[in-house]
Amino acid sequence: MSAQQILAWSTLAAQAMLALAMALAVFRMIRGPRAQDRVLAFDKLYLVAMLLILTEGIARGTKLYFEAALIVALLGFVSTVAMARFLLRGEVIE
Repeated sequence: MSAQQILAWSTLAAQAMLALAMALAVFRMIRGPRAQDRVLAFDKLYLVAMLLILTEGIARGTKLYFEAALIVALLGFVSTVAMARFLLRGEVIE
């Protein structure tokens, strides 16, 4: 088995496991008993989405996906902080 085949199979396996993690995060977002559970599920969802983009970038060998993953990470972090702040204080902007 060549190194190229090993890389292809390992990225495929990683993407399958990440897709399962994303499905479980969506389930927790829908079914979460509290709002805090939904915020944590959303945090996991954007993190897994970023990792899926990164594995696709590794599989295709291009740097464009890494820039897209960076944008997803920044937007996801800001939105998680905004939602957590809303749950704490009831407003996002003071």
